[in-house]
Amino acid sequence: MIYLQLFYSYLKIGFFGFGGGYAMLSLIQNEVVVKHDWISNSEFADIVAISQMTPGPIAINSATYVGYVVTGDIWGSLIATFAVCLPPLTLMLLITRFYMTLKDNLYVKSAMHGMQPMVIAMIAAAAVILITPETFIDTTSWIIMGVTLIASIKKVNPILLIVLSGIAGLLIYGL
Repeated sequence: MIYLQLFYSYLKIGFFGFGGGYAMLSLIQNEVVVKHDWISNSEFADIVAISQMTPGPIAINSATYVGYVVTGDIWGSLIATFAVCLPPLTLMLLITRFYMTLKDNLYVKSAMHGMQPMVIAMIAAAAVILITPETFIDTTSWIIMGVTLIASIKKVNPILLIVLSGIAGLLIYGL
């Protein structure tokens, strides 16, 4: 039964997760933390951090991890990953076939333009979800976040920011 719930949850995430991984975070968090209580908010924040540092989209990386944690085996990982990939793959195959002929259509242009604010709102919702007292252990965490935010606004290389944040965490919180 858990495999079916996992498949259904990540299938929904795949169908309704427009805008990429960051926009999907609020959907993923709602399914795995709030609705099913498969993992804690703190574990979710860890998954997001690890998913950002590993190759591949956040939704797929998180599906693989959550699938394994929930079921305790590789089948859970495979089922969740397959479920989150199935809708976008199917939609892209269908859309690609017709997009080139319809890209200048007024309705298609309007729909694409209308989805932009929704994607931004979902990314903002993901940020708000991740900024909780549970994920930020102390004042130092807030300082690291603030410095990283300012550095990213000033266009500092994101890989450098990830490495420096990791080093800061090791030095501050110990090995």
